[in-house]
Amino acid sequence: MRATDKKLKVACGANTGYLADSQWIGDKTPPTLCDVRVSPNNSVKPNIGAGELAEALNRVLPFTAKEDNRPILQCVKFAAKDGKLTLVSADGFRLAVIALDYDDGEGQALVSRDDLKGIANALKRAKRARVSFERSGDSLDGMSLILDTELIRYKWRSMDGSYPAYEELIPTEFNAFAHFDAIEAVKAVNSLKVPAFSKAYPIDLTFGNGKVVMANPDDKGQAELNADTGGEAIKVRLDGGYLVQALKVCGGMVDFKITNSYSPTLFSSNGYQLVAMPMMTSEASEQAKADREAKAKQAEAEAVTQAEAVAQAHTEAAVLADEQGDEATEDIEPVADKPRRKRKVREPVAVA
Repeated sequence: MRATDKKLKVACGANTGYLADSQWIGDKTPPTLCDVRVSPNNSVKPNIGAGELAEALNRVLPFTAKEDNRPILQCVKFAAKDGKLTLVSADGFRLAVIALDYDDGEGQALVSRDDLKGIANALKRAKRARVSFERSGDSLDGMSLILDTELIRYKWRSMDGSYPAYEELIPTEFNAFAHFDAIEAVKAVNSLKVPAFSKAYPIDLTFGNGKVVMANPDDKGQAELNADTGGEAIKVRLDGGYLVQALKVCGGMVDFKITNSYSPTLFSSNGYQLVAMPMMTSEASEQAKADREAKAKQAEAEAVTQAEAVAQAHTEAAVLADEQGDEATEDIEPVADKPRRKRKVREPVAVA
């Protein structure tokens, strides 16, 4: 590429064209804060695998928010800490998290998903990659994310704002789990999509006895998968499109864990985690209501038990104090009675 008379010369094979300044920008072109520098001899000391980072981006970008009124959730969070570079994305219904080995300091930045489009493909062709963070702007907490390859340097200034505390949204306790082939599961879900005749189609999943059973809610179809299963027999309903997307991103063998029919579910594969909210059904609503009432009764019973324990402790303390008082009285020797002196009583004096 060569600048000539304020135009950009673009050569592709035998074709050559010229673009004037701002000619490629339209009314709907979104603004960007990305700086791109191209150099055929960019010296790069790699600190992360280019292909590994490209795969990580492809696994988190699909789960950023599409709505313009949620700009923070339209970003991918990059956070380097404790020898890991963690990429996080969320859209309010799903949360994707993946951690890569990274031992080159600490930092974090929020980068818009629009600025990251095409970066994964560029990284697949790069031989070396380096990720770093640097201070930017006037604020003390302003940060920029820098990605260097042997040809190009990308620099994104972090968007201002606080990302949700995603760690609290990842479930840690489960009552049922299954380990199965994600590719076979995608085929099973696609076979159930045909009788649904709709883009939005729910899928009921139940696993136990070494099988994962997928079915349409109206019993129009059912598919079974061999799997390693454990725990209780719980049925959960997921959006079919969300389920297929989750399985494709996980790829290979996937672990699927659930707590109950209304709590967040967890897909995991080789360090990658995807949290997906289930669809609410009448059964799930009833179970949630029953669980809330049970927890309320348990909390009430624990409060009563605690109050009784406190009362019992007070009673025991009072009895112990009385016993100690009696023992102290017994230790005192009786003193002989002495005659008491009579006190003089003064007559009242009249005041004029």
